[in-house]
Amino acid sequence: MRQPVGRRNKLVMVSLFAVVAAMVGGSYAAVPLYRIFCQVTGFGGTTNVAEKPSEKISKRAITIRFDATVNGVPWAFQPVQRSIRTHVGENTLAFYRAENLGRRPVTGSATFNVTPLKAGQYFSKIECFCFTEQRLEAGESVEMPVSFFVDPTIEDDRNLDDVTTITLSYTFYPTEEEVKEKPKPVSRLNAGAPEGKLN
Repeated sequence: MRQPVGRRNKLVMVSLFAVVAAMVGGSYAAVPLYRIFCQVTGFGGTTNVAEKPSEKISKRAITIRFDATVNGVPWAFQPVQRSIRTHVGENTLAFYRAENLGRRPVTGSATFNVTPLKAGQYFSKIECFCFTEQRLEAGESVEMPVSFFVDPTIEDDRNLDDVTTITLSYTFYPTEEEVKEKPKPVSRLNAGAPEGKLN
């Protein structure tokens, strides 16, 4: 026996709503799941977080280069040292310097990656300014440490025998709160005109 048309339409509508809800839920879950995947596999140059310093130091020397950029924060941001020569497994400390060139306090958050990408899973951070948000008052300058080592198990991976240099890159972005609170500029020439946009 055929179902009434109204009942079939309701069933189709409920099914479509369920599909849309699953798609929206999946899109929200995708970001944290992708982050976990990258941390586990080192995919995309994602580094590891070490619970304790390395206890084994190898004779293999490796150069660590440092890179720094900003996106949307009025900061001068650069590594204190451009590179460090260290040994695999050696606990190493480096510093980055940031200065707020703006006229108001700004809170930033750093993202990071390692190149070559295949070395990411062997680059272990013990302490890093990227683990927390950084707030700088207007004109304030700060040096921020990053403590790390290259995991000795890199020597067991024949695919990384050619790696002699690893680059650690950071980019500072404004936090979500900063983006929401950022004042919108108004043209002084015509107060009734549409709001302008700062570069």
